Amino acid sequence: MDEIEVVVAHAERATVRVGDIFLKMDADQSRLDREIETMRMAPVPTPHILWHQPPVLALAALDGRPLGRLGEPSTASAAAWAAAGGAIRELHDATPPSWQGASVDGLAARLDTECAWLLENAVLPTDLVTRNRRIAETALRPWTPVFMHGDLQVDHVFVEQITDEVTGVLDWSEGAPGDAMYDLATLAIGHPEHLDDILAGYGAGHGADHGADHGADVDRGVIRAWWSYRGLTSARWLLEHGFDPDSPGCEFAVLRAQM
Repeated sequence: MDEIEVVVAHAERATVRVGDIFLKMDADQSRLDREIETMRMAPVPTPHILWHQPPVLALAALDGRPLGRLGEPSTASAAAWAAAGGAIRELHDATPPSWQGASVDGLAARLDTECAWLLENAVLPTDLVTRNRRIAETALRPWTPVFMHGDLQVDHVFVEQITDEVTGVLDWSEGAPGDAMYDLATLAIGHPEHLDDILAGYGAGHGADHGADHGADVDRGVIRAWWSYRGLTSARWLLEHGFDPDSPGCEFAVLRAQM
């Protein structure tokens, strides 16, 4: 080991890699405690916890490599994407955590606030925000809570290159009871060409573009609605923390594709 790699760093959290150890620092100790508890409850592979000394959590590196990265074509096989879908199904079939997840009213209020900010600051054209807001609102309906990861970005899922098995899932800080469609949408955002592979592993048929796939309660229209919701509501945070949602294939590209 001859260097330290900064994986991510912003005002709320930072993660650095030292050899095969990841050191995760979080300014909110209760959030870090909940993340540890969520990892212990999860029925899918998670990083091994080496030690925890507030505000630092030490995790062992996972085997394999990320399923992909937002804004880049994925080189993972269809079987690997299907394996990720199977892992999500296993998670969603488990007993949800006991704490409260986000409410529909709370999510709607956040959508209102973030859309107003986007328009007031001329971050995106009015018609782009308006159209995507109408799409996003269809996701804000009653759902049966499942064990939701809550931030299932494509680079949080690691797979073994040869066997295509899921070796682990990272970053459980948003784990809570929630909408199954949100996890599926988060994994597929920016990689819609792999949605069928994910749903094949999850246990859903191809179905129609709207309405539920019988037997698995998968609604592709709601998945697309969460794409709009995530793009609209994450933009301000990304911009304020040094990330660019307008990079090719990222959040703003997803919003434009929804048009």
